[in-house]
Amino acid sequence: MGQCYARNVHGVDADAGGGVGATTITVSAAGGAEDAAGVGGGGGGGRGGGRRSGRPSPAGTPRGGSRAGATPARSSAAGSPWAGSPLGLPEGIAPSPATSTSTPRRFFRRPFPPPSPAKHIKASLARRLGGQRSPASASQAPRPSAEAPIPEHGAGAGGAAAAGEVERELDKSFGYDRHFAAKYELGKEVGRGHFGHTCLARARKGDMRGQVLAVKVISKAKMTTAISIEDVRREVKILKALSGHSNLVKFYDACEDAHNVYIIMELCEGGELLDRILSRGGRYNEGDAKVIVEQILNAVAFCHLQGVVHRDLKPENFLFSTKDENSPMKLIDFGLSDFIRPDERLNDIVGSAYYVAPEVLHRSYSTEADMWSIGVITYILLCGSRPFWARTESGIFRSVLRADPNFDDTPWQSVSPEAKDFVKRLLNKDYRKRMTAAQALSHPWLRDEHRQIPLDMLVFKLIKAYLRSTPLKRAALKSLSRAITEDELIYIRAQYNLLEPNSRDGRICIDNFRMALLQNSTDAMKESRTLEILNALEPLAYRRMDFEEFRAATISPYQLEAVARWEEIASTAFEYFEQEGNRAITIEELAQEMNLSSAAYSIVRDWIRPTDGKLSFLGYTKFLHGLTMRSGNARRHH
Repeated sequence: MGQCYARNVHGVDADAGGGVGATTITVSAAGGAEDAAGVGGGGGGGRGGGRRSGRPSPAGTPRGGSRAGATPARSSAAGSPWAGSPLGLPEGIAPSPATSTSTPRRFFRRPFPPPSPAKHIKASLARRLGGQRSPASASQAPRPSAEAPIPEHGAGAGGAAAAGEVERELDKSFGYDRHFAAKYELGKEVGRGHFGHTCLARARKGDMRGQVLAVKVISKAKMTTAISIEDVRREVKILKALSGHSNLVKFYDACEDAHNVYIIMELCEGGELLDRILSRGGRYNEGDAKVIVEQILNAVAFCHLQGVVHRDLKPENFLFSTKDENSPMKLIDFGLSDFIRPDERLNDIVGSAYYVAPEVLHRSYSTEADMWSIGVITYILLCGSRPFWARTESGIFRSVLRADPNFDDTPWQSVSPEAKDFVKRLLNKDYRKRMTAAQALSHPWLRDEHRQIPLDMLVFKLIKAYLRSTPLKRAALKSLSRAITEDELIYIRAQYNLLEPNSRDGRICIDNFRMALLQNSTDAMKESRTLEILNALEPLAYRRMDFEEFRAATISPYQLEAVARWEEIASTAFEYFEQEGNRAITIEELAQEMNLSSAAYSIVRDWIRPTDGKLSFLGYTKFLHGLTMRSGNARRHH
């Protein structure tokens, strides 16, 4: 659902060498899923057949493939840009943990291209630019995909009739401004997807008079279900709520008429991040990669704090404002994004195959899935190839679930240890061990004393768990917090300072948390009900927390286990625990501390030393894992 400017391009051939672009996979409530079809701004997400079905490609690269009966991609008409505007699971994947059987099957289309070593860059560029075609032929409509479309469940005459009946009953009035033609002069089409297209436009009046904008035109005729209508509402809500951040595409207006919904956004003319990767021979040097990754993390940290998960982060979804080499970068394409509560899990499979996180394939995920995608992007920036690759979708998914990224071959020998550690801590298959966006910005590879680390919702969730824990659990966390190094303390200290502790005693209470959230809140935070987490911090209304206790409360044992020095940290922490917190404990009490049933008594028995009845080192480390937050309920989209 992102924007797209410039050219229309043929779909990607499975066996041709290619760039690092990716085709989008989505789930349809009707049972079919599609490639990204057409340009990002013209897409409309899954408007036609249920939850996020047909998915447009972002920013400048329409992907081949269309639903049965879909209009093939075409280029805009020649002449003035302001004339004639168009207004008209695979083998090897674990079964789903969901208990509901109503979530539809998914069908993934088209094999994907191989990774992009240098010898394939020219072929990729030629394919993206239309090969050897002349400029005249390049402006003509690309050929429809020769691949037979995958039929929707219930397709055919009966299905079409039923869809028509449903369409007549749907209320497609969004309440948006109905004076689009009076406010904007629609120009040429610059991209097309199955459910809509993107056009240039010029403002006719107001403060933006004469300014060239991008307009996503989504056809109401394609909105055949209540879910597809709600998807459009959600995208507009998210764009409106998040607009204003320097690294997010700016939303201006939403209009409608009897036939279409119009989403008016800023025009980003600098092209995709993917194009710049290719223009550099497939990879960035470390210094330039840091600039890119920092902007990505700033945008995603803001989204996550507001309770929005993007779910389709990839190089194609980052556009540069201008063609200038130092142009700021913007995150686009919120067509697959959704609001999420702090303890909630999602279960619908959406995104792009090469960038999809393992837990998405297991259908239980949260904002950590975006961090995996950032890890994939960073890997590509630093070495020019994908960390997970196969020639088929099922092969890609098996690689994501089972394979480990290669950090041994060229050029990884010349990459700094800090950069490799950064990527490894994002491409950890255990989502609990991944860094958050705010933590990633404080990582030694990106650390900048002059840059403020954003507020992190993880802090609120960890403190919530700490306040509900027992004295023994707090003692275990306190000993662990005393053993961590200065590198880990930088993030914690930055988060504490963002809460603006009392100047007299340096402590914080619930008012500090409330003010910090309100200072950073948008309408998206209210929509995702993130503010409800303050109710869980109610004990802080009656007491204050100093930095030492805050440090213990915001330690994540799972994340520390991903640190190279974990064994040393755990050993030092156990020494503190032996001195101050370790006490005799029965098997029954230990099981109760960890919310285990009596069936687990045989397991925890080995964690207690028979000599004195206290926790052993093994028991201490296992006990730490029991302190982490448990997964929330998965939200199912039907």
